[in-house]
Amino acid sequence: MKTLVWVEHDNNEMKDATLSAVTAASQLGEVHLLVAGSGCAGVADAAAKIAGVGKVHLADDPAYEHALAENVAPLIVDQMGHHDAFVAPATTTGKNIAPRVAALLDVMQISDILSVEGDKTFTRPIYAGNAIATVQSSDEKLVITVRGTAFDKAEAEGGSGTVEAVSGPTGEGLSQFVSQEIAESERPELTSAKVIVSGGRALKDAETFEQYITPLADKLGAGIGASRAAVDAGYVPNDYQVGQTGKIVAPEVYIAIGISGAIQHLAGMKDSKTIIAINKDEDAPIFQVADIGLVGDLYKVVPELMEKL
Repeated sequence: MKTLVWVEHDNNEMKDATLSAVTAASQLGEVHLLVAGSGCAGVADAAAKIAGVGKVHLADDPAYEHALAENVAPLIVDQMGHHDAFVAPATTTGKNIAPRVAALLDVMQISDILSVEGDKTFTRPIYAGNAIATVQSSDEKLVITVRGTAFDKAEAEGGSGTVEAVSGPTGEGLSQFVSQEIAESERPELTSAKVIVSGGRALKDAETFEQYITPLADKLGAGIGASRAAVDAGYVPNDYQVGQTGKIVAPEVYIAIGISGAIQHLAGMKDSKTIIAINKDEDAPIFQVADIGLVGDLYKVVPELMEKL
């Protein structure tokens, strides 16, 4: 089986999420990558070095510069004549492109897979991760998104893939890029951070969140996350949100401060290696998944923790 993996990038650097998708694809058979963008030859060269990759298809065209799904999907469908499966990381971009590819191919998409059980058999979470479904496809072509936290990252070096220039449809002008606002931070991205400090609604407002969560994260060199309640209340921007409707993370250490542990939040972080919870409610659901739980007032506990660090 030949599998085509979408390489997520910004035309300069490849995103880590691609490496997990490559690991999943390698369990299906021969792995080819698709790098679509503008002025992105350097990304294709880096992608060719990923262990286990046989070939990199490079589509360099201004139409693909911003990875607009309406432009990229027809290109992928064109390439699927030579491939049996299309795999994309279950990121914002991947989840935008894959459904359009599936619709154009007239097949069912298999979303957010956790494991590969056979050529066309996979596991995926349902009911916010409270149950795991085993699904089998009968479609001739597969369209799959991969939950990055469920697969190890492929080695970024050591491969010897070849780069091949390709071209294809560029869409019909259904959408156009207008602008983007990118939050810049010296902190590690949530999806790749080894330590994450998250705050919840108990932090009252943006100033309090900044006062208690940020210094602790700085001390630990950690990424900052938040529950949906904290994001909806305006304490922090949307890209901090961890959970079913936010980012799925699995760091080495996840510290949940003032987060009760609603099922939607747990779905985004319960695969973390070590979960530390601080909450004054001893019956909070977060303690059911926590490896270390501290029942106490965060306004007293966090400053004491800072002193000891």
